[in-house]
Amino acid sequence: METSSHLLEVNDLAVSFFTYAGEVQAVRGISWYLNKNETIALVGESGCGKSVTIQTVMGLLQSPGRVTGGSVRFEERDMLGLSAKELRQLQGNHMTMIFQDPLSYLNPTMRVGEQIAESYRLHHKVSRSEAEARVLDMMHLISFPEPERNMYAYPHQLSGGMRQRIMVAMALICNPQVLFADEPTTALDVTIQAQIIELMNSLKEKLNTAIVLITHDLGVVANMAQRIYVMYAGKIVERGSAKDIFYRPKHPYTWGLLASVPRLDADQSRDFRYIPGTPPDLLNPPKGCPFAARCRYACRACVSSIPEEMAFDSEDHRASCWLYHPGAEALLAAAERERGMQR
Repeated sequence: METSSHLLEVNDLAVSFFTYAGEVQAVRGISWYLNKNETIALVGESGCGKSVTIQTVMGLLQSPGRVTGGSVRFEERDMLGLSAKELRQLQGNHMTMIFQDPLSYLNPTMRVGEQIAESYRLHHKVSRSEAEARVLDMMHLISFPEPERNMYAYPHQLSGGMRQRIMVAMALICNPQVLFADEPTTALDVTIQAQIIELMNSLKEKLNTAIVLITHDLGVVANMAQRIYVMYAGKIVERGSAKDIFYRPKHPYTWGLLASVPRLDADQSRDFRYIPGTPPDLLNPPKGCPFAARCRYACRACVSSIPEEMAFDSEDHRASCWLYHPGAEALLAAAERERGMQR
C-alpha cells in the first residue's frame, strides 16, 4: 500500500443526516490534507459543512449523521474503522478540539484546574499532585493571570477571554499532534480575539501542534493559516495558499467572502457589500455548481453540471468554476473587469 506523507488526510468524504424530511447531504465528497506543524483553515458560511467535517474526523459524529463515502486517515490509520475504545485513546491525546463557546462546554460545577487536569489524568495515569503540577505549568504557558489562585475558580468567575484560555489549556495539555479550533474567537471582542490568535500561534510553535481552523472570519485566517479551503454547500469550491486566496482568488464565492470583509481603506460612501440570496437546500442539492443561484456570472453550464477542479498558478491552487473552462473567456473577462471596478 502506498504511504502518505501527510499527518491527516481526508479523501472524498461524504456525510449525510437521515431525518424525517429526507437525506440532508451535509458534506458532499470533499478532500483535504494536513501536514505536521501546519495550520490550515476551512472557511465558509454557517451550514456549509465545516463543523460536520471535523466532528466526523474526530469520531464525534452522532445519529442521525452517517458517513456515506470516502476515508479519513491519521498517520495511516483508518479513522472511520476504529472502535470506540481506539477513538478514545486518540481523542484528547493525539487529536483535540477547541469550541467557540467555552461557557457551554465547561462544567459549571467543577473548578477550572480540575477540568484542565481531567484529560491528562485519563491518558497519562498520573496522581492528582502530578496532574496539578502539570496544570500549573500549562496555565503559566498560556500566560493565565494568577494561576495558583485562579486554577481553583469556577467558569462563571472568569471573563470570556480567560474561559477561552482555559479551553486552549484543556486542549493542549496532552501535547496533541492535531488541534481542531471551531470558531475559537467568535464570541470575543476584537482585542481578546487578537490575544487568542497570538496565543495559539505561539503554542503551535512551542508544542509542534498542527492546527485545523474552522471559521467564517477571514480576518482570523489571515493571521494563522498557511493554506485555505473555501467550502460552500458541502463542497470545497476553492483551495490554495493564504496568498492565493487573498491576492489571487478565482471562485466567485471567494470573491464575495473577501468583498464582505470590512476594510479601513474602503470608500465609506459605498454600501456595505454582501452576498445576496441563501445557500441551497441540501435535502435536494442542485445538479450543477452549488453557488450558481447566487452567482452573477452564472451561465447555462453552471446550472446543469458541476465543474471540475482546475489548477492555476500552482498545482495547489485549484477552484471549481465554469468561468475557467474553454469557451468562457468573454464571461471571465467581464467578471474580472467588474471585480476591478468594485475594489
